[in-house]
Amino acid sequence: MLKLHIRNETSKLRVVILGTAENNGPTPKVEDCYDPKSIENVLAGTYPKEADMVGEMEAVAAVFKKYDVQVFRPKVIKDCNQIFSRDIAFVIEDKIIRANILPNREAEIEAIRYVWNQIDRKNRVILPPECHVEGGDVIPWNDHIFIGTYSGEDYPQLITARTNMDAVIAIQELFPDKTVKSFELRKSNTNAKENALHLDCCFQPIGKDKAIIHKNGFLIEREYQWLVAFFGKENVFEITKDEMYQMNSNVFSISEDVIISEKNFTRLNTWLRQEGFTVEEVPYAEIGKQEGLLRCSTMPLVRE
Repeated sequence: MLKLHIRNETSKLRVVILGTAENNGPTPKVEDCYDPKSIENVLAGTYPKEADMVGEMEAVAAVFKKYDVQVFRPKVIKDCNQIFSRDIAFVIEDKIIRANILPNREAEIEAIRYVWNQIDRKNRVILPPECHVEGGDVIPWNDHIFIGTYSGEDYPQLITARTNMDAVIAIQELFPDKTVKSFELRKSNTNAKENALHLDCCFQPIGKDKAIIHKNGFLIEREYQWLVAFFGKENVFEITKDEMYQMNSNVFSISEDVIISEKNFTRLNTWLRQEGFTVEEVPYAEIGKQEGLLRCSTMPLVRE
């Protein structure tokens, strides 16, 4: 049996699911894309090639090996994008919660069924169908759970709106002792620079008390201000619109001191090192063309 344990984003990582780019399938048609950045790259002829993405993910796997992290990979499904394992489920405390994701991504869940089956049945949670949620919107932080959401009336028209208030309420009911705080995110089906696909596309806690934040990702300024006050202005690294577009907030913590980051994030990586972090740089820019990066492609199961 696999005993899950996740209280936050930064405690020492022991077990993780890392997605796979193998057998990713051909470049999708525009109408089959789930986000504006993928559409942009399909139209420009710059959509990432499978071989490049496999290489990028192997670089992350090598970092996990270096730090002695146990890694599960999804079973490879032919012609299926299985990179973003964070979308399909997430762990809080000792529970794994299956995401209710876009219907045509059901196969991705089957690919990790062998991991799901190693978890005690009472700790496997499937939310009611009206609860829409993806792991990129859910950030456990000790006594808090931060959740990105969108409650505008145009929610059904926005393929980029992934987590609704029904899910926020359901998660609060699952964890009555925690403070669940939701944040309205800015959504756009057409402009990647105006679209926070998930909460981790515009915010992520790092270390013990720091955070990376992009102000414009938040629809309601006071919610953004609350977050800045929560961490303290001096502990917050503010990223620009272009840095959000390049996914600078979507790094991944192996521990409170070690962060995997994209090698081109010069300004961020310099700041992290100044703040005392060890930065493990990997190439991940090709995967980033699909509006997801390091946090999106990893699903932690056990942290110390």
